[in-house]
Amino acid sequence: MSDWLTQLPAAARNYVEGRRLDEVECIVSDIAGVARGKAMPASKFARQESFYLPNSIFLQTITGEWADNPSGAFTEPDMILVPDFDTATAAPWTADVTLQVIHDAFDQQGNPVAAAPRNVLRRVVQLYADKGWKPLVAPEMEFFLVARNIDPNQPIQPPMGRSGRRAAAKQAYSLSAVDEYGRVIDDIYDFAEAQGFEIDGILQEGGAGQVEINLAHGDPVRLADEIFFFKRLIREAALRHDCFATFMAKPIEGEPGSAMHIHHSVVDAATGRNIFSDDKGRETPEFLHFIAGMQNHLPAAVALLAPYVNSYRRYVPDFAAPINLEWGRDNRTTGLRVPISGPEARRLENRLAGMDCNPYLGIAASLATGYLGLMQAENPRPECLGDAYMSEDELPTNLGDALDEMVASEQMREVLGTEFVAVYESVKRNEYKEFLQVISPWEREHLLLNV
Repeated sequence: MSDWLTQLPAAARNYVEGRRLDEVECIVSDIAGVARGKAMPASKFARQESFYLPNSIFLQTITGEWADNPSGAFTEPDMILVPDFDTATAAPWTADVTLQVIHDAFDQQGNPVAAAPRNVLRRVVQLYADKGWKPLVAPEMEFFLVARNIDPNQPIQPPMGRSGRRAAAKQAYSLSAVDEYGRVIDDIYDFAEAQGFEIDGILQEGGAGQVEINLAHGDPVRLADEIFFFKRLIREAALRHDCFATFMAKPIEGEPGSAMHIHHSVVDAATGRNIFSDDKGRETPEFLHFIAGMQNHLPAAVALLAPYVNSYRRYVPDFAAPINLEWGRDNRTTGLRVPISGPEARRLENRLAGMDCNPYLGIAASLATGYLGLMQAENPRPECLGDAYMSEDELPTNLGDALDEMVASEQMREVLGTEFVAVYESVKRNEYKEFLQVISPWEREHLLLNV
């Protein structure tokens, strides 16, 4: 890899130009979306073609425990990690000159590791490619900036703004609210520019200290890579200014949760034409089939879109989160929204995913439901023209039920990969079991002396 620096994207080359590159971080995403891997001197990285990590990293839970291996013995064979130089990007918060490079995971026979989240997304994108299609996505990232919390027994509080007052809720789209923590936003912009990422917009959301960042539409794998990087970037920017950034689905009681809305369109790979619009700009049958696929199969995908016990605290009425599978044009109460656009940009927004999901798996699951709809060519229910918040609940209301739905869906297992689904279920069942052993303050307050 002696010429590996010439393979880097322009932003990475510009970052190291004229400086000595000290370190390279070789990373992969685990099931939770946590960056795992190893850091090494740049001189050593340049001498190696591949790197090794045990495949057990995909059996690690969010608490650091190990789930049962559904394939048998826990022998932890090494995977072969191969750098994807297109993903190389700066780590501009470090003291020395450091690059991050996402690696692809293969087994020792050269096959993609089925449990690796990036490989799961690639598998789903390939299903579209096999039909001559190219899916495009545009994610929205919501998150909270919060005061430092070093005692998990204490509730989360909004951050202190430059005015000396804590960030206020119910200030959606307020520019002055964003200015309260403008120095964090400035660093987010600076880090993103150094890393070569394009931000489509930043705005204040409805929660106290809640921010939304929109990304331009593009290739699903590339956008998932960017969200994977962005989560770290945003956390680092917050730490510089004595606060935390959190991507929990529902970090603050009484405040809205944080979503990762995903806009979907599909183009013909040969012509670049949006298959959701015909030559006269009208909606095509394929567009309706895509919607129907989401309505029919999203219940089996919720375990990936809402991957933690906390995720389901977001799915409650009257907190700006959809708890339905209705669809509508320019209707934000529906789980599936058709935004205003011209025919060339016709798309469907899935509003169910939480920001706590692994971006590779959330996008893969969402695309999987649309793909199944295109294959089955069914039509959706009639459009919802009113308040969809009044609709009956159609989604699993806890992680255990969501896992049951995922495992029971033969079609979802086939699209995502049966081996991956087995590993994912094992990790999440372990996490759910751990949570059920924790006694909450609510239980102590209301049950200790009353029942």
